[in-house]
Amino acid sequence: MNDYRASGSKDSAILGKDLAATVESRLDRRRFQDQHWNGTFWEYLDICAQNPGVVRNAYQRLYDAVMSHGNEKYKVFKKECVRYHFFADPFDNGADAIFGLDFALMQLVDFLRSAAEGYGTDKRILLLHGPVGSSKSTIARLLKKGVEAYSRTPEGALYSFSWLLDEHCEISPVGTNAREAAKSHAFDCPMHEEPLVLIPREARAEVLARLNGAYHPVHSNGKLKVAGEPDPFCRKIFEDLMRFYDGDWRKVMDHVRVRRIVLSEKDRVGIGTFQPKDEKNQDSTELTGDINYRKIAQYGSDSDPRAFNFDGELNIANRGICEFIEVLKLDVAFLYDLLGASQEHTIKPKKFAQTYIDEAIIGHTNEPEYKRLQSNEMMEAFRDRTIKIDVPYNIRLDDEIKIYQKDFGPERIRTIHVAPHTLEVAAMWAVLTRLDEPKKAGLTMMQKLKLYNGKNIPGFTEDSVRELKEEAPREGMNGISPRYIQDKISNTLVARQAIDDKAINPFMVLNELESGLSHHSLLSDENLKKHYRELLSVVKEEYEDIIKGEVQRAISADEDAIRRMCANYIENVRAYTQKERVKNKYTGRDEEPDDRLMRSIEEKIEIPDSRKDDFRQEIMNYIGALALDGKKFEYNTNARLYRALELKLFEDQRDTIKLKNLVSSVVDDETQKKIDVVKQRLIKNFGYNETSATDVLNYVASIFARGDSKGR
Repeated sequence: MNDYRASGSKDSAILGKDLAATVESRLDRRRFQDQHWNGTFWEYLDICAQNPGVVRNAYQRLYDAVMSHGNEKYKVFKKECVRYHFFADPFDNGADAIFGLDFALMQLVDFLRSAAEGYGTDKRILLLHGPVGSSKSTIARLLKKGVEAYSRTPEGALYSFSWLLDEHCEISPVGTNAREAAKSHAFDCPMHEEPLVLIPREARAEVLARLNGAYHPVHSNGKLKVAGEPDPFCRKIFEDLMRFYDGDWRKVMDHVRVRRIVLSEKDRVGIGTFQPKDEKNQDSTELTGDINYRKIAQYGSDSDPRAFNFDGELNIANRGICEFIEVLKLDVAFLYDLLGASQEHTIKPKKFAQTYIDEAIIGHTNEPEYKRLQSNEMMEAFRDRTIKIDVPYNIRLDDEIKIYQKDFGPERIRTIHVAPHTLEVAAMWAVLTRLDEPKKAGLTMMQKLKLYNGKNIPGFTEDSVRELKEEAPREGMNGISPRYIQDKISNTLVARQAIDDKAINPFMVLNELESGLSHHSLLSDENLKKHYRELLSVVKEEYEDIIKGEVQRAISADEDAIRRMCANYIENVRAYTQKERVKNKYTGRDEEPDDRLMRSIEEKIEIPDSRKDDFRQEIMNYIGALALDGKKFEYNTNARLYRALELKLFEDQRDTIKLKNLVSSVVDDETQKKIDVVKQRLIKNFGYNETSATDVLNYVASIFARGDSKGR
C-alpha cells in the first residue's frame, strides 16, 4: 500500500513539473519585462527622441490601434466601402466580431481620424445610437479591448511616472546639509499622465517642436501635443520639490521614475466604464474622485490632494477611453461633468482646480432616450457636444447569418444536428422585419431582401438598388433584434424534440419564432405582430423553394447526363446561330437544329420565345470569350445555363424516380434504391444528415404529391 502511495506521489510530482513547464512555455518573460520597463526621466527623453510616437494622445493612439490591423476596400451598389479588420475581433478569436455594419464603422473610424488630426471631433462625445441589440455595446467593448491590446505592443507603448519620496509621501531632507530629499518610496501618478507634462510650459513647446520634426506617423498627420498641467497630486509634489530645490528642475526630475504602462480595464488603467444606477444613489464623485477621509488626519486638510482619491472613471480613463453605458439615462449633474470633459478636456474634482484629461469619451443609447434628448431644450449644450453615429441592424442577409453561425455553427453545436438553412431562415425573417415595404410596383419584400444581399434580379441594376436604399433611410433602425432570434434558436435546441431527435430544422425554429411573438416584451402593436407573422409565411414559402431546388439538384446530379445534354444543346445552338444544319447521329442525315430541345431547356429559366435568339447568341459569345482566354466551356461554367440543364434533367428523371410515391407507405425496391442515391447526394452536397435528408425528401415529395411542382 505504501509502495502504491509512493508511486502515486512520484507520478503526481512528474505531472506537476510537466504542467509547470507547459505554463512556462506559454509565457514570454522578455515581453513581460518590456511591458514593465522603468527608468529615469532622462532615459525616457531618449526613448522619445528615438520613437516620438510614445507621446501620442488618446485619440491618435485609438485611431492607430484600429488602423494597425489593416482594412480592405470593396464596392456595394457602386459605393466604396471599407472593412476594418479591427472589428473582426482579432484579440479574442472573433468573440465580439461585428458583421455587416461597415458603413457605420466607417463613420466611426472617420470620427477617430478627425480627432487624431485635431480637427475638432476630439472635443466631442461620440454617441452610438441605435435599436436594442444592434452591437453598440460590442463596438465600445471592441474599442476598449483593441486599445488595451495595442498598448501591449511595441508600436503602442506608452509611459507614465511615479514620484520617489519618503514613506509618508513627504519631502524629507536627507544627505549632506539636507540638500537632497528622500527617495525611498514610489507614489504613482494617479491619472497615469504623460511624463512630458512635467516639462514647464515655457520649454514644452520647443521640446514638442523637435519631437514633431522627427515624428513620422503611419496612419494620420496629427501633430504631437502635450496639453494641460499635471493633476493636483502631481502638481503639489512638483511645486513642493521645486521650492525645496530652489527651482532646480533637474533635481526635481531626479525624483521621477518613468514606467511603461499597459492600459487595462480590469486594473483601471486608462480604460473606464460607467453605468447608470438608481438616481437616488448616483454621485458625481464616481466620475471625478472623492476625498479620502482616512488621510485627512495625516495631512491635516481635505483640500490636500494627497488626501484625495483621484479614482473616478474620468480620472482613471485618462490616456485611454471612457465608455458611458446608456449615457442618456445619466442624471443631469453627470452630464454637466461631460460638457467640460469633452469640450475643454477638463474635469472638476471636489475642492480642486480644473484638471486636464486626455481620453476618448464614448456613450451609447437607444431610440427612446435619444428622442427625449432631442425634445429637451435644457440639453442643448449636451446635444451640441455630441456626434451621433447610427448603428442599425443588419439589412444584408449574409451578414445576419454570420451572427448566428458564430453562436450556433458546427464548431459550437456538436451534439445536435442543425439542419441546412435553419439559421438562414431565422436570419431571413429577422432582416425582413427591418425592411420598409418597397414603393416600386411589382417588387416583393423577398426580392428586396435578395437585391440587398447582392443577388441579380432581372430589371434591377445597382443604381435602382441604391435608389431603394435611399428611399428608406431608416431601414435597420426598427425590427426584430438578433437577441430575440438567438433566444428562440436556443429554446429550440433545448426543446424535448431536439434532444430526442438530436436535430433541429427550420420549421422548428420558425414555429418557435412565431410562438414567441405573442409575449414579446418589446412588441405591443398588434398590427406589427400580424405583419411579422405574415413575413414568417413569406419565409416559409422561400424555404420551400430552396429545398425543392436542392432536391431537384440532387435528383438531376448525374453529371454525365447533364454533360451530354449540354453538348447536345450547344451543338444545336451553334448550328442555329450560324445558320447551319446538324448531323443526326442515328440517321446520319443533316437536319435543322432541334428548336424543341433548345426551348425545353431555355423555358426552365424563363427565357421567352421573343428573346431566344438573344440568349443563344449570348451563350455563343460567352463560349468565344472563354476560348480567347484559353479557357474551356463546361456544362457548369455558365450559371444560368447550368440551372436550366438541372431543371430539365430533373423534369426528365422525376417520373422515373416516382418521387410522389415517397408519401405512400409502400415503395418498391427499385424506387427505394434511386431515392437512397438522392438522399446520399443531399448529405454529400448540401450538408444534411440521414434524418434531415429523409425529412426534406418526404416534405418535398408531399409538395409534388399536391401537384405543386413550381421550379425556383
